Amino acid sequence: MTPRVRFAVVAVIAAVIVGIALVVATANRMPGDDVATLALIAGGAAAASGVIGALVQRLVRHRSVAHQALVVALTPPVATAVGAVFAARAMFVSHHDLVALLVVVSASGGVGAIVGLGLAERLGDAARSLTSLATQIDGATSVRADRPPTRELADLADQLAATSARLAEATARERALERSRRELVAWVSHDLRTPLAGIRAMVEALEDGLVDPEDVGRYHRTLGVEADRLAGLVDDLFELSRIESSTLQLTFERVRLDDVVSDALASAQPVAAAKGVRLAGTVHEPAPVVEVAPAELNRVMRNLLDNAIRHTPTDGAVVVETGADDDAAFISVLDSCGGIPSDEIDRVFDLAFRGDPARTPGERGGGGLGLAIARGFVEAHHGEIDVLNEAGGCRFTVRLPLP
Repeated sequence: MTPRVRFAVVAVIAAVIVGIALVVATANRMPGDDVATLALIAGGAAAASGVIGALVQRLVRHRSVAHQALVVALTPPVATAVGAVFAARAMFVSHHDLVALLVVVSASGGVGAIVGLGLAERLGDAARSLTSLATQIDGATSVRADRPPTRELADLADQLAATSARLAEATARERALERSRRELVAWVSHDLRTPLAGIRAMVEALEDGLVDPEDVGRYHRTLGVEADRLAGLVDDLFELSRIESSTLQLTFERVRLDDVVSDALASAQPVAAAKGVRLAGTVHEPAPVVEVAPAELNRVMRNLLDNAIRHTPTDGAVVVETGADDDAAFISVLDSCGGIPSDEIDRVFDLAFRGDPARTPGERGGGGLGLAIARGFVEAHHGEIDVLNEAGGCRFTVRLPLP
């Protein structure tokens, strides 16, 4: 409350008091001079006591709530006592009546002080509880204090508790992200070092003439494979950096999901055939039409199919289904990997997570970035991606909003 507002409130209260005094005096048929004097005494005593109380409260504004509540509780009876004393001096009441009035005012002032101190004690306990809550908020865990007695402080306690919960969630996410980043650095360092060492060894062998002429072609093909592997890893890192920095620039257009699935299956067919994995696709009519960025959605499908083929043993099958329900269009990829362990299924979309390498014996795992990139692209489309174990394998499902 600003000083001008406080002054206006005091003026209004004084005017009301003067008006009440005039009404009472007129009702008791007091002479006009006495009425004016009584109104002046009532208004002046109230104003003077209010000003003094405001000054005292300003002096104790940095003290405890108990001191301020005591000032508030004592100001009304003091104003009454001052008005009574001045009225007595003007001979509106007898000395006996004045003493009786002062006794009553003192008693009421004492009761007001006790009630004010009780309220101050409750407010002090609430303030200390909120202070303890504030000091406990460190982001590690969500904390909650006892509910304070007043509505305003209770709302503040709820806000602090909600802030503590959000901070704890943010801290948990930050720790998980930091763990993923450390794993990412370790995996990428390993994946870069291995092909680079092989390329260096083959180049040195070719330069030194240590390779038989009939093996030169094989060395060149191997160099090409390792170079493609490095290029793929660099491409994954680039896409991941776009997702993490929120700099994706998506160009949306309407496409049929059955066309997207057909193109993805055609691209993955050579890889699946080389491993002996069967690919199949099913479209639930009518084929849904969605607004997506075709390049990014194709990348999602390629990553999901690469992951499914890599983890499916020879003579296994990978089945892709697409369709729509009342809420969204969907694409699901079901593989024959044998399922994901329950303690790993919640981490398959984390950065650099590869799971148990024993699930794909003899196979070289990927960089651990494909599923994280797929999730980033799906979320950029305001969609969802999840995974669950089903029928001897696991099913990855992408849900996209309908136009």
